[in-house]
Amino acid sequence: MRTDTFRFADTEGRDIFVYKWASDQENSEWRSRPKGVVQIAHGMAETAARYERLARVLTEAGYIVYANDHRGHGNTARSADELMVIGENGFERMTEAMSLLTDQIAAEHTGLPVFLFGHSMGSFLAQQYMYRYGNKLQGVILSGTSGRQGPLLGLGIRIAESLCARKGAEHRSELLMGLSLGGYNRVFRPNRTAFDWLSRDEAEVDKYVQDPLCGALPTAGFFRDMFHCLQDIHRWTHMERIPKELPVYIFAGERDPVGRQGKGIKQLVDMYRKLGLRDVAWTLYPGGRHEMLNEINRDEVMRHVVEWFDRKLPPSGEETSE
Repeated sequence: MRTDTFRFADTEGRDIFVYKWASDQENSEWRSRPKGVVQIAHGMAETAARYERLARVLTEAGYIVYANDHRGHGNTARSADELMVIGENGFERMTEAMSLLTDQIAAEHTGLPVFLFGHSMGSFLAQQYMYRYGNKLQGVILSGTSGRQGPLLGLGIRIAESLCARKGAEHRSELLMGLSLGGYNRVFRPNRTAFDWLSRDEAEVDKYVQDPLCGALPTAGFFRDMFHCLQDIHRWTHMERIPKELPVYIFAGERDPVGRQGKGIKQLVDMYRKLGLRDVAWTLYPGGRHEMLNEINRDEVMRHVVEWFDRKLPPSGEETSE
């Protein structure tokens, strides 16, 4: 597999770092040309580099893969001090940047279908993308996601806005971290690390803990914008704009606290079906936690991802268009 990197400017002129993974042509099994392109949106407090293993599987299956580090993350953040600092309306700017990257992909790979894969925070960005720019896509996979949040979301917004007003948007908040993710590890006691909820594979959890670009404490501004995003993406007036023909596949671990142990997944599936989306599929993996791509059955999970993409390709010889 060949790895290339580049940067592009988002709508505010911020440089966004991007990985591009493609087959090494000397070892390629492709008979003519790539099947399509998969664009990945990574999760909160991690980096796009963690999706290299999935990219290897996808490139071997005939896809080209792009994944950008969102603002405040990975190599898009210019220093450790900028990790989780996303600026005003950061979640909207992240989704806009994803759309700009899609446009670059479409220009470079004319006629190839483009799929979007979003995990966790990236899945919520992808949900926003679906009603803003859904006509650019051949299909969407949402991993480690959830549906409408409960009444505590409004409280979180008020606390985050108050902290931003009193201490500044770049104040790093243990309080908001505790309110949003603080309970995720409790159901997996006794805890070995603060991130046992990510996976049953201890080696994968340790990789996350030891990565200096992962696990940074988010800012009050980050939480404010994330909470507003979680509220906005499930407004009926927004969801109604999702193209009804857009295929969606949702998967999660059965014990994933983000998806409320499957309840949030089932709720989201029901919402999409009530909206009239014609192609919605979902899988809950027994015993799985939050990062199914890093779980003990990850080979099975990635095989299912490839199979779903393959099934959603346009008929042979037919090109996609907006």
